[in-house]
Amino acid sequence: MKRFLIHSLLLLIVGSMFSCTTQESQKTEEGYHAPEWAKGIVWYQIFPERFRDGDPTNQPDRERARGPEGWHPTEWTQDWYKRDAWETDHTDDFYAIVRERRYGGDLQGVIDKLDYLADLGVGAIYFNPVFDAQSMHKYDASYYHHIDRNFGPDPQGDVIQFEAEDLGNPESWEWTSADSLFLELIEEAHARNLKVIIDGVWNHTGTEFWAFQGLMENQQESPYKDWYIVTEFDDPDTPENEFDYEGWWGFKGLPVFREKDSTLVQPIREHIFAVTRRWMDPNGDGDPSDGVDGWRLDVAEEVGKGFWKEWHGLVRELNPEAITVAEIWTDKAKEFINEEMFTSVMNYRFAYAAKDFLIDDKIDTEEFVRRLEQVQEDYPEGAGHVLQNLMDSHDTARLASFTVNQGVEYEGESHPRDGFLIRKPNEEERQLQKLVALFQFSWQGAPMLYYGTEAGMWGPDDPDDRKPMVWEDMNYEPETHHPFGEERPVDDNNFDSELYSYYQKLAQIRNTQPALQKGETDIVFHDPERKMVMFSRQYKEQTVWVILNRSEQVQELDVTQWTNQQEIKDVFSGATLVASQVQVPAINGLILK
Repeated sequence: MKRFLIHSLLLLIVGSMFSCTTQESQKTEEGYHAPEWAKGIVWYQIFPERFRDGDPTNQPDRERARGPEGWHPTEWTQDWYKRDAWETDHTDDFYAIVRERRYGGDLQGVIDKLDYLADLGVGAIYFNPVFDAQSMHKYDASYYHHIDRNFGPDPQGDVIQFEAEDLGNPESWEWTSADSLFLELIEEAHARNLKVIIDGVWNHTGTEFWAFQGLMENQQESPYKDWYIVTEFDDPDTPENEFDYEGWWGFKGLPVFREKDSTLVQPIREHIFAVTRRWMDPNGDGDPSDGVDGWRLDVAEEVGKGFWKEWHGLVRELNPEAITVAEIWTDKAKEFINEEMFTSVMNYRFAYAAKDFLIDDKIDTEEFVRRLEQVQEDYPEGAGHVLQNLMDSHDTARLASFTVNQGVEYEGESHPRDGFLIRKPNEEERQLQKLVALFQFSWQGAPMLYYGTEAGMWGPDDPDDRKPMVWEDMNYEPETHHPFGEERPVDDNNFDSELYSYYQKLAQIRNTQPALQKGETDIVFHDPERKMVMFSRQYKEQTVWVILNRSEQVQELDVTQWTNQQEIKDVFSGATLVASQVQVPAINGLILK
């Protein structure tokens, strides 16, 4: 791979100025392969229940949502912190009941908005879990081989089909209405040159998972007694139910699969392999073009490496150009990205560095550069171009809210109960978001947007980061309520067309500049005093330069020594600049060529 080495640059330059030049790293992985389509692509993460309601006839009911008396679906455009009567009648605690809300997002809604994603400049979609599950987040699967009943057009008919199957026998599996609609979604996405990957949760299931239900019913006599980590079976001779098992991080709602010798036990592996074949090659003809283009794997480091090696062998047999993305938040990811296992990782280390320098202004340029260098150095050659460079997700506060709450740790106290502000960003804070976006879309890797970032959405950590998507064709109530009754400003919560256009422009620039998609990266200059970083992206004969200015002053920079040009073009505005006197606005950046 390419790596960055910091060295001195021209002693006559005033200030602390350093350069990082790419060189071949000693770390190589013979056989590692990153799909060409994934290099530098723009990702978009969709949380299905909150993206778009395209079919009002398939709404979840009270029983499925496990709602209290009076429960009904929540209005899409309602103030997030405003509470319906069924919520206030049940509890005074906003957070004790909000997860029982359902807004009705479904697959038809995604299909209806595929053109929106294509117009934005997106090249690939990552779906949070779409498999049938009780919760709104779907990490508690009831079935892996079926799409959620309320994401499709016939929930009741799909349930009848579930009940008619021999669930442990893949040969008995049919396609439900939701399954068929998901295959249609893949076809429609591919027709627009959009790739699709889905969330695989192979560490745990929900308690409604069909095998766990069989275990609870039949206890020691169940054919699924070895699927889970049972600590005690029920004694039928006592009035109590002693049945107990291991839940994910102690949470009993997510029973954990059993492992042996660094892999899941055989019957679980066989089931997951059948599920993998089903979604990667739905018609079983050996051509994977009708299936998903890869997977994002939940809590990847909590599943044995032996399993991942065997599973990846199957994935690459089915589709050598599929991508697999590990959810690993730390540098432990370097143990999993190689020729035998994952292609990529959700690059939270990118987010940590960008937040600490560009938003919080709490690290200097030298530390910022060191972190970026380390990320690139840790992975095999070629992996740097496919790392999912995200700033937020369903597991974090939103990027816009990080700009409001500067200085809060990325995984820190980002809930309103901790004093985290819930208001909308002001103009200065939005400018910080734009600076982050410019870096995200110009740095090596594959930028990923969490749904609604481009539309102006904000919110603290889970569950407030999972509000219904803001759409241009809807009129939303202003946010006026606070979950703890505290004072807050009245915030308009409608689609931000100006911010959307900014992200669309960044995506358009990236998608038309090969150097930004696939180019190697050289950090040619950084100055801790002026809070400036400049790097180049080079691919074949094309070179693009990017300058970041985190300071609150306009900074002037002579770039002729790196560009060897007297004039240079500002790619974003189209203006021609004098290379010896490039003016970089405060809290801003430039893309030059």
